[in-house]
Amino acid sequence: ITISCCEGDIGFIYEDWLDIETHNITKQEYSSKKNINIMLNIGNPSLAFQFAKLPNDGVGLARIEFIINNHIGIHPLAISNFQNIEKDIQKEIIKKSIGYTNPQHFFISKLAEGIATIAAAFFPKKVIIRLSDFKTNEYRNLLGGNEFETIEENPMIGFRGASRYLCPNFLPAFKMELEAIKKVIYDMQLNNIALLVPFVRTITEASDVIRLLEHEGIKSNEFLKIYMMCEIPSNALL
Repeated sequence: ITISCCEGDIGFIYEDWLDIETHNITKQEYSSKKNINIMLNIGNPSLAFQFAKLPNDGVGLARIEFIINNHIGIHPLAISNFQNIEKDIQKEIIKKSIGYTNPQHFFISKLAEGIATIAAAFFPKKVIIRLSDFKTNEYRNLLGGNEFETIEENPMIGFRGASRYLCPNFLPAFKMELEAIKKVIYDMQLNNIALLVPFVRTITEASDVIRLLEHEGIKSNEFLKIYMMCEIPSNALL
C-alpha cells in the first residue's frame, strides 16, 4: 500500500506501491527567492511545532475556535453562568474540568495553553491570534450551547465577531477569553503575539472593541499590535 498524509489531519491509503515525486527545497533557497512574507494558518496547537519546522515567516492566522472546540468543548457562557444551568450540564462541566480550581480556571488555562503552544513554537516570529469567531450554529454544538444560542437563518452574517464582544450578555464569556490572552502575553511573556478582531461591521464597532480591550488591560503598543480582519465590503468603504 501507499499512505499519504499530505492533507494534514486526514490520511489516505492507496492500493499498491504508487510512484511519488520528492522535491527538496532548502531554507536558504526559500529565503533568497521570496520577496513577500509567507505566513501559515494554524488551528491545532498539537501540530504547531511540526509546522514551525517548515520555511515560514510566522503565523498569519491562529484560530481560537479550534482550541475551544477540541480542547474545552464547553460554551463559555455555560461556565460563567455555571450555577444557573441544568444539573446534568453542570455534572458534565465538572467532569471535563476535573483537576482545576473551577470551570473558569479550566477554560482560561486550557485556552492559554493552546495559544501559548502556537506562540512558543514560532517564537520570535509574529503569531496573529484571531479572537473567537464562532457563529451561532457552531456555538450551539458546544456543551450547554443550546441554552444560550438562538437559531439564525444565516449565521454567516449573524451574531458573530465584534458584535458579540460588545453584547452585555456575552461579555462575561469574552472576558475569560481575554484573561487567557493576558496570561500568555504578560505571565508567559510571549511577546510575539498580535490580536485580530474578526467581522467588524462599522467604525463605531471597531473603536468600541478597542476601548473594551483597553479597559480589560490589553492595549496596542510597540510589542502588541491589534489588527482588524477585513472581510466585508463595508470595511473598505468606511
